[in-house]
Amino acid sequence: MLKAVVFDDESIVLKGLERLINWEEYGVKLAGTAMDGISALALFRQLQPEIVMTDIRMPGMDGLKLIELIRQEAPETMCIVFTGFNEYSYVKQALKMGVIDYLEKPVTITTIREGIRKAVRRIHELSELSELKQKWKSGVLEKATLNLLLSGPKADRQMLEEWTQQFGEAATRVQGVTVITATEEINVPQPHDCRVIYVRNGPENIYMVVHMEPPPGGWLDAPGNQPQGACGSGRTYEDPGSAALSYNEAKKALKYGLYLEERGWTSYEEISDGGAEVHSFTDQEEEVFLAMRRADPEIVAEKLDQLLEELRLEKPNPEDAETQVLLLYFHGLEICRETGGNMEEIKPRVKLAQLELRKQASLEELLQWTRTELLALMSWIVKVRHQTKHAAVEKALGYIQSHYGRDLTQQEVADHIQMNTTYFSLLFKEEMGISYIKYLTRVRMEKAKLLLQEGKTINDTSEQVGYYHARHFSEIFKRYTGMTPGQYRLSGKRV
Repeated sequence: MLKAVVFDDESIVLKGLERLINWEEYGVKLAGTAMDGISALALFRQLQPEIVMTDIRMPGMDGLKLIELIRQEAPETMCIVFTGFNEYSYVKQALKMGVIDYLEKPVTITTIREGIRKAVRRIHELSELSELKQKWKSGVLEKATLNLLLSGPKADRQMLEEWTQQFGEAATRVQGVTVITATEEINVPQPHDCRVIYVRNGPENIYMVVHMEPPPGGWLDAPGNQPQGACGSGRTYEDPGSAALSYNEAKKALKYGLYLEERGWTSYEEISDGGAEVHSFTDQEEEVFLAMRRADPEIVAEKLDQLLEELRLEKPNPEDAETQVLLLYFHGLEICRETGGNMEEIKPRVKLAQLELRKQASLEELLQWTRTELLALMSWIVKVRHQTKHAAVEKALGYIQSHYGRDLTQQEVADHIQMNTTYFSLLFKEEMGISYIKYLTRVRMEKAKLLLQEGKTINDTSEQVGYYHARHFSEIFKRYTGMTPGQYRLSGKRV
């Protein structure tokens, strides 16, 4: 978010600009104010804002001298001056110094807003120009980034050094990396100091977000940055050498988001319990597990047959083959545990299956054992799902109704009903017909309608239905109802 400061020796002007202007609407934070030139210069040096709005006549140091010093120290700063009637000689001098606009006193909300818009527009134009100038370098950085993402769980030293060299001196300030994958090109939210590197890997749109400061909570939900397509985000890792881990997590999150028909962000945290994975499965193996979680026996059989056929063609040695099918089987048991069903029911079969595994004398027998036992686990999952689905979702719905007015993650709800997060998200979608996020949004919006009809302010309504930023709430409300909260309240609509 851009920072702005306002300098004026009239306190009524400063208070008015603080209270009457919704700075965040323009992606700007009003970071500070001052009433004299000396304090203003000190505040500028402390905050390093992108936008400065200042009166020309101030005690201690006039606005022109202040602008001169600011432009010397930070020539990219956007400066706007307030001027009284018949002070055009000062305005002319200010324009020569690089001031982008002047506002005649007494300033109005309309002129202030236009000045802010102009400053923000100019900053974005300069940013785009700078990006174009650096574009010749980006190909090399993109290649180094893609190599980093396609490396193993931990990039080797040479690969990491190559990426660090291409990223430049700023690599010493990196606080972490997050990888995002998307079905289409998107604008990645940047409400904090970060750099975004875009690369493509076949049809994949990949964004490696390099954090120069720790990202704030919920940064992907920054107002005005909700993508139209589906996106998956991995966890944030402090070490850029772990970017491949975040990338693989982002791909899994995107896959689940697509199944849930979820537009916008699906984070890896939403579909996992946060534990470290001890084994990295192939895409084909993951497809089998996803189908098991969806309780879709036909797709499980189809994907499993494809996977086993590949294993048959590889002709692994007996030890490797046994290890691979055991990993598949044990992960299948983990998916069984996710259901919350009574594992004692399948304990006898599991014990017998492990004994039978040792008796398989050929690869073909081993593959047939794998198919039989995984499909048996699938049958048990279907049975448990049928028995528990309605009760589990009903309990989750009650919890949502009681806690929608605060930050309510899918994992918290899953924990409440003692269910694995990934399994819960799929179960919820199957029972309710929409994803957890969409359902929570619907609950909040319907409650917001009632509050607005009762005469609650937009800010109060936003807070009561669980949104920290009124602008973010307003955008979601408009997408949901087709009108802004203010328009809805004035329309006199009733649910």
